[in-house]
Amino acid sequence: MADGPLAARPVSLVDLLDRVLAGGVVVAGEVTLCVADIELVQISLRLLLSSVSALTAGSPAAAARTDPEVQ
Repeated sequence: MADGPLAARPVSLVDLLDRVLAGGVVVAGEVTLCVADIELVQISLRLLLSSVSALTAGSPAAAARTDPEVQ
């Protein structure tokens, strides 16, 4: 078992999804299929997981909607 402050506190799936969608998370990775040391297929993956409100919160259009002085 893991030791630390979070080890004793259970986190529900709903709480975890709420935290991830509120701030967003980026997952990146690569998959390479090789046969006899010859690369046959190489796939690069990038995944951005976030809510629409978190993505648009920093955009100039969102600032213009909330602050009438921003043009």
